[in-house]
Amino acid sequence: MSLREEKASEMFECSEKERALFEAGIKMGTIYHQFVGTPVSSRNISELEKAMEASVSVQPFVESVRIKINISGKGGKDTYDYVSLRGEMIDAILKIRINGVSVTAEMRYNEELDYPLMYVSGISL
Repeated sequence: MSLREEKASEMFECSEKERALFEAGIKMGTIYHQFVGTPVSSRNISELEKAMEASVSVQPFVESVRIKINISGKGGKDTYDYVSLRGEMIDAILKIRINGVSVTAEMRYNEELDYPLMYVSGISL
């Protein structure tokens, strides 16, 4: 552990598991709130997915991140045909690792709730 991380860790009055969960929540919030509203079409969807992944992957403790955007065939017919990214279009899987603790968090649109739900799908110690 670097001196910088040691100093940061001193600020957390919680277990490594709780910190990993906290970090996963921060990253999921970043995915949603930083990118919702971004113009997207079939012409730039893969570039936007990669940009979102790259943005999150440089944050502390991110082991992996995968973003898929579903615009359901909208956008791309011509110059004026695009949509604004909405939460229900984002499918994200994120893995955080702090020492021996690994947390997997996901964001998926839940039809029953009519909501882009962010949730913890796995914890391993």
